[in-house]
Amino acid sequence: MTDLRFDFIDPRHPLYEGELELRFRVLREPLGHAREDVKFPFEDASLHLVAHADGVVQGCVLFHPEDAHGGRLFQMAVRPSLQGQGLGAKLVRRLEEALRGRGFRHVHLHARAPVVPFYERLGYAPYGELYEEVGIPHRNMRRDL
Repeated sequence: MTDLRFDFIDPRHPLYEGELELRFRVLREPLGHAREDVKFPFEDASLHLVAHADGVVQGCVLFHPEDAHGGRLFQMAVRPSLQGQGLGAKLVRRLEEALRGRGFRHVHLHARAPVVPFYERLGYAPYGELYEEVGIPHRNMRRDL
């Protein structure tokens, strides 16, 4: 994991297709969703942070600004062979650092129930009730930057 590079990309970047593939394989395919379900209508207006090595996307996290002060973190994915090694936390921290530099003050997200403890370790607090999204339980979480 030491040879990883972290870069912000957009949907025109050569790594974007690899980002979509990772998001599909990690987040949608296990739920039985179609490949086209991985794209959001606001992809172009979102920040895409990818961790990559040798042209292969190993992890990603996206952020969609909702106003001048905050927005939603979404589509966090790490290649299964690298999960549990700190890459997800590095992605979130690098994204948060960039967001602070751009003047954002808060972030919220929809966490799948099993990963709520991961986000809690990063300082995110759950709020509201458990609900279903993409067919599985989720919790809303937020953090001030």
